[in-house]
Amino acid sequence: MVDTSDEWIRQRTGITERRIAEDDVATSDLCIHAARWAIKNANIDPLDIEMILVATVTPDTFFPSTACYVQKGIGAKNAAAMDLSAACAGFLYGLDLADGMIKSGRYNTILVIGGEVFNNIIDWNDRNTCVLFGDGAGAAIVQATDEPKGILASYIGSDGDYADIDLLGIPAGGSRMPITPGSD
Repeated sequence: MVDTSDEWIRQRTGITERRIAEDDVATSDLCIHAARWAIKNANIDPLDIEMILVATVTPDTFFPSTACYVQKGIGAKNAAAMDLSAACAGFLYGLDLADGMIKSGRYNTILVIGGEVFNNIIDWNDRNTCVLFGDGAGAAIVQATDEPKGILASYIGSDGDYADIDLLGIPAGGSRMPITPGSD
């Protein structure tokens, strides 16, 4: 659809594959599927979940939150539910937030989900964006423990100075060159 090649995409992004959801699939649909998988693998009951955090910039609706749709869809009626919008870093922000909530002692079991359905909002004629975004969701159960494991430390931040830079011009794979507006 755009003037590009698989090699060009792989070299600049490291992306080898993207998934595109059917037109009638919402972000919450993908999040519910990922949540059920995480719940099954953690061997917990949805009623044990106390908080649901959904990181998305493509919510089903602005309100209620996509997390509320997930809550209903998985039967986690005891959970608080909220979305957070931090784009590509959203899932990591969610993990950091869950870690802090658990360490505060207020929560013991938190479901963190990162989910997006970009196919309906992407300009398929703009190769600067259409090669980057796909549709999907991933989920993790974060729980309190007395064992010496889990998130040892985290540091999150952002730098809006790079919001207008064409990051596709910078090679993927850990370039030794710093990101600057003139980088290729």
